[in-house]
Parts: sequence; C-alpha cells; structure tokens
Amino acid sequence: MLSLALRGMRTRWVTFVGSFLALALGVGIVATTGLALAATFDAPRQGPERFAAAPVVVRGEDQLRVRTPTGVRTQELTSPRPVPAELSAALAVLGRTAEDRTFPVSVGDARLEGGGEGTVGHPWPVAAAAAYRLTTGRAPAAAGEVVVTAGAGADVRTGDRITVTTAAGSTGRTVVGTVRPAEFETVVFFTAAEAARISPAVDAVVVDADPAAVRAVVDREDRMAVLTGDDRRRADPEPDRDVEALVSVNALLGTAAGITVFVSVFVVASTFSFAVAQRRREFGLLRTAGATPGQVRRTVYAEAAVIGVLASAVGCRLGVLGAPRLASWMTGAQIAPRWFVIGDQDWPLHAAFWTGLAVALAGAVAASRRAGRVGPVEALRESAVDSGSMPLSRVLLGGAVLLTGAVLLGVALVQDPGSVLKRKTYVTQPMLLVVGFALFAPVLVRPVTRFLAWLPAQLRGATGVLARENASAGLRRTAAVAAPVIVTVALAASLMGTTATLDEARATEARTQVTADFVVTAATEGVALPPRFVERARRIPGAVVSASRSTSVTVLEEGTALVTSEARAVDPADAAAVSALPVVAGSLAGLDDGSVVVNEEWMTTTVGERVGVWLADGRKVTLRVAAVLSTGTGNNGVYLTPRNAGGAVVDRIDVKVVGAGGRRAVAAQLAAAGRATGTEVGTRAGWLAENRRRTGGNTRLGLLMILLIALVYTGIALANTQVMATSDRVRDLAVLRLAGATKAQVLRLVGAEALVVVAVGTVLGGTVAALNLLGVRTALGLLDVHSAVVVPWEAIGSVVAVSSLVAVVFAVLPASLALRTRPAELAGTRE
Repeated sequence: MLSLALRGMRTRWVTFVGSFLALALGVGIVATTGLALAATFDAPRQGPERFAAAPVVVRGEDQLRVRTPTGVRTQELTSPRPVPAELSAALAVLGRTAEDRTFPVSVGDARLEGGGEGTVGHPWPVAAAAAYRLTTGRAPAAAGEVVVTAGAGADVRTGDRITVTTAAGSTGRTVVGTVRPAEFETVVFFTAAEAARISPAVDAVVVDADPAAVRAVVDREDRMAVLTGDDRRRADPEPDRDVEALVSVNALLGTAAGITVFVSVFVVASTFSFAVAQRRREFGLLRTAGATPGQVRRTVYAEAAVIGVLASAVGCRLGVLGAPRLASWMTGAQIAPRWFVIGDQDWPLHAAFWTGLAVALAGAVAASRRAGRVGPVEALRESAVDSGSMPLSRVLLGGAVLLTGAVLLGVALVQDPGSVLKRKTYVTQPMLLVVGFALFAPVLVRPVTRFLAWLPAQLRGATGVLARENASAGLRRTAAVAAPVIVTVALAASLMGTTATLDEARATEARTQVTADFVVTAATEGVALPPRFVERARRIPGAVVSASRSTSVTVLEEGTALVTSEARAVDPADAAAVSALPVVAGSLAGLDDGSVVVNEEWMTTTVGERVGVWLADGRKVTLRVAAVLSTGTGNNGVYLTPRNAGGAVVDRIDVKVVGAGGRRAVAAQLAAAGRATGTEVGTRAGWLAENRRRTGGNTRLGLLMILLIALVYTGIALANTQVMATSDRVRDLAVLRLAGATKAQVLRLVGAEALVVVAVGTVLGGTVAALNLLGVRTALGLLDVHSAVVVPWEAIGSVVAVSSLVAVVFAVLPASLALRTRPAELAGTRE
C-alpha cells in the first residue's frame, strides 16, 4: 500500500500539495504558539528588590490563611495592615530601625528615570535597604530637599528646582542628590520627618536585629509578618507581577493554539474529502483491478501518513523560526512583559509534530471510508454532478453536534447566563456550530448557492447561469473551497462581535449607573487622590461629592474555597446621589457599618441574612446583607462603608451638580482645586470613554492576533483548494472554449464561480456567528443588561475581501495557464 500511495502521490502531486501546505502551516502555528506557551509556564525568579539589603522587614500580613476541612486556604490581601506605632517603637529597642512609607508623587517639570509605572515617595533612611547609593550630591536634610533617581541621560541634576506634588500639596523642592534608577520603581526620597507628615501610616519597618528576637516581639501583634531571606520580596511593589503578567499571555496563546488545531482539522478534513472526490474514477479502477475496500482505505491512510510526517516536520521548523518573532511582537505590543523570551523547551515541537500527524489521519477518516465505498462499475460511470444526499451516519453525527451545542447553550442560559459571556464559552460555541454546518454542507450548499446566484443568473449573458449551475453541481468542490471561508467568517464575526457587544454592554451599564457630572480618579490604580483636593471639592457650593475607595472582601464558599470580590467603600447617601445602582432587593440606603451590598452571584442573596467576610486588611467581620444588585456583565461588585474598607484610600470621587446654572461654576472650582493639588479633573463622558478603552484594549489586540493567524491559514488553504479544483476542471474549460466561448469569457466565469463560493462560505459562516451572537444577546437580556448587538462589519468585510481576492486570483491564474494549450488537446486528455 505504501508504494502504491507514493506512486499515486507522485502522479497527482497537485492534489496533495494543498493538504501538505495547509497542514504544514497548521503545525507551524501550533509549534509557534506552543513554544511561546511553554515560555509562560516559568516566570524568571524574582528575588527581593526594595529590601534586598535589609536584614529583617516587618510589615502587615499580606496573605489571608483560613483552615478548612480540606486544608489551609490562602488568599492575597489587597490592603495589608500598617505597622502600629507601638510595635515600631518596640522594634527600635532591638536594634537600628528605619520606617518605610510609600506614597504617590508627581513631578511636573522634570523627567525622572526608573522602572516604575508611577513615581512614589519614600523616606531617605530606607534607601540603604534597597542598596541605593548617592551618585551625586548628598542626603536630604530639610523639608524642601529631595533625592531623585536619575541616570546619565536624565534631565534633572543636583541643584535643580522641581515641582513635587503629593497628598500634602504641590510645592517646589531642591534636588540635593541623585541615585541610580531601579528597575522596580521611580522614586523621590524625602527626609524622614517630611515623609511622615505626607503619609503618617508606616508601611514597613526595617530592623537590624536577630530575626528570632524580632519574631518574639511581633508575635504579640495581630496580622503582622516578619520577612527574611527570599520572603522579603513580599514587601516589593507588585511581588507577583512577573507571574501575573503571564496569565493573560498564557490564556491568549492557549486559545490561539486551540483555534489553530480546530481550523487545521476542519480544513485538512475538507481538503482530503475533496481529494478523494476528485479520484473516484481512480479508486474505481483499483476496485476493478481487484483491490478490496480495506486496501483502498489503507491507501488513503498511507497517503495521509506520508503527508502528515513531511508536513509536520516542515511545520516544526516553521515554529522554531516563528516563535521568537511572535515573542518579539507580543512584547512590542505590550501583551507580554518586556523580559518575555522563548526558552529551550522542545516538548512543544514533539506535541506539534504528533498533533499534525494525528490531524492528517483524522482528516482522512471520512475520506477513506468514502473511498472504500466506491464500487468498480459505479465509479466508472458516475457523472460529475454530486447528488447532495447524505448518509444516515453523517446526518446523525451532524444532528448530534448541533444538538450538543444547543443543549449546552440552553443549560448555560438557564443555570448561569453569565457563563455565556466568558471567553471559554464564546470561543468554543462557534466551533460546534461550524462543525455541525460543515457536516450538513451537502444539503446546505446547493440551496444557498442557488439563492445567492439567482440575481446574477437573471442578467444578460450566460456567465451568471453557468456560475450558479457549476457551483450547484460540484457540491464537494464548492464545500471544500467554502470551508476555510466558513470557519474564518464565523470566528471573526463571533469573537470580535462578542467582545464588541460585551464592551458596549459594559459601557451601557456604566452610562446607566454613573449619573455624576464629573468623575475624578487617581492616575494610577490603587493610588490615593490628594486629601486636599477631596476637601476642597467637598466645600464647593452646589456640588454633591461621593468619595469612594477601592477595596475587596473575601468569603469562604462551600467551606473549601476562598473567593475574593472587588468592592467599593462609599457613603450611602452620597453614593445614591451620584449613581443609579441596579438594586433588585433591599435598598442602598440600608447600608451601614454593620452591613454589605452584594450581587446575585454571591451564595448569600437574601436581604437581612448575615454573612462572614474577611476585609482587605485580613479582619474577619460578620455583616448583614442590606441590598442585592443584579449580576449584569460581572462589574456590579460589592459595596461597603469606609469603616470596612480595610485601610483603603480614596481613589475616586464622583461630583453631581445640584441646582440650575451651577455646572460651569462647579467645573471652574474643581479645575482650580485640581491645579493646586496636581489632580486631573475629568467629565463623566471622558471617564466613560477612558474606562471603555482601558477594559477592551488587550482583549481586542489578542483576538486580532488570533484572527490574523486564522486569516493567513485561510488564505493559504483557500489558494491551494482553488488550484486543486481548477486543475480538475481543465477539460470542462476546454469544452467551453470549443463551444465558442472566448478565453476572457471563460476566465470571467471562473472568477464569478469563485466569488459565488466565497459568498456561500460567508453566508454559512455569518449564520454561525448570528446564532452565537443571539446566544450572547439572550444572556445579556437574562442578566438585565439591555444593550444592542455590535456586528463587526469591518472585520467581516476584511475577511471577505481577502478571501474573495485569494479565491479569484488562484482560480483564474491556473485556468489562464491551462488555457494556453489548444482546447482540442485539453478536451482529449484523460485522467
């Protein structure tokens, strides 16, 4: 069988080159994403940075530990407790100490160097703990003096006057020294007294003493931790930033690899099926010569195995070349961290190779069964017209796939509509529909083709009629060419449409819930707004100000899992004046220091019921449910009072203008307060636009990468399939020439047929996307979010345009080359 397969492949190499290239590209993409995915499993070891030179660090415990029947569960705390003054004094008895305070700083007229996203301030005595050393100047000694991070290319030097804005206000300060910039922060150092005035809370204490003695003192205090050795990294800014930075990269690459495997199987199976349909007479001759159905099937499997081995080897090489370029692009687009590089793992190449071989064999399953069913006499007298009938097994399989997709969607809509809005669901749902539609292609292609080609067929000339009849007659050819278009249009419209619809739904929720005229937020997430700005805003006549804090609460679900929810601490009366929360039970007015507002996703949603929670600083309290909010798109969080905010700072204020004619005056006074404290004041419209841009950026960029991969794959698969299909119709084209058609007319006919087939694929793929988006819209309705479905016309148009161009070019080009031979010679050729 192998020798027979090799001879057949050598003779009909055009038939197999499409499958080879499609599979090689698929394996190359899987290898590329696999190598990049493997690089996300191990973040580089991140040792202590801020306190690398500190013997012992004492700070608030940053992890919540809860004993459960299944073991100790841990969860990160968002607001560790400050070090009490009494404990700091007791530690000073053991040895030399330095109190650390970290607070936001803005430098208005100079550019400092450093690796932090936002500039922070520290007292100078803790500089030695991070091994900062003066490169120029001296340490600050007075309130108006600072030391800054500045390298050789900095535009600030010792002796310069700079404007420094902190929570205490904006003042000019003299740079008396500089230190080398660090990779983990951009910093301004103040005197210890000045730092204590700006930020009274002590974040950590550096102790030069025996760790055992330090622990003996600290153990008397609740929720305090003693950090030594590598544990000191827990006091660094964003200690898990390297690991967290790879979570989205891991999810993105995993989705890309999964979609690639799916598209590979789908396209390769379609290509093999078409290749078998082209060779019905060849298989009929084999059967006439005495070959059994099993031998014919083994021949197809042998061909698939040869193609699979060769294409997988080439694909692995493509992966080795492509992975570093993918990593470079992802770092440049800020999808991955700057240090992200491809490692030396080779298991992704093994996985890609065997996946490619498995895809080739899986794609040949249906084709081999069809080849084995070819009868010796039946094949020799079979016409070129496909019947469009389907075997019972295919009908049952297609029905099962579609039914499975419908049942899964229905169960999700009934039990948990929010799950339909998650990436895992809206990525896999279109795949089931694509497979189902592909299995029913023999009965769908013909009516869709006749419907789409009805109007062109009414025009003058025979081109429209012939294009319609040829596409309808060659169902397998039409289905094979339309397959890559179906899958790409379905994915593009479903993925981009779902994310755009969810973005619009979230924007609609925000517009509905935020009724303030002005929204002011901190420049960096988790950073406090200047207290002076908040105080001045509260004193503005005609303005209602709601100052809120970002915090979190943690609950123990089902006695085994700690689940943390984002929360916001508000004053109930002020919050009610600047917002319209979607309350489904209870009232926001009932919120007090002993209660909490939850959403419908919580396990406890009965107003008046009491629930035990851990606050952001680790304190455990029991609160009464005052109100329940609808789930929405998942952004309706938990609300507490400031007393339960766990030490969180005010990072947002919403301002509502009351009374007529006061908006301009309020805006002017807010702007003045902002200038005095270095705070940027924004309108509600500006905040809504920025919030929408921030929530959707990386997701859309990642999906565009996935769709670009699918589009490239589609282009190559479509080109190869068109070449195969056109080469199989050389005699038909010659007959048209002998019947009187000019070469130009024949080429126009071929181009028109290609456009009809792309239109068929677009309609079927669009139907899949429409059904998927209908499920998303239904889920939003069940979640009480009334927002329109956003159709990504630009993405769909791009996919259709590229597919049309590729289909026409690679149908017309081989036809043009074939027509260089005299029609009589072409018409007389035999397979």
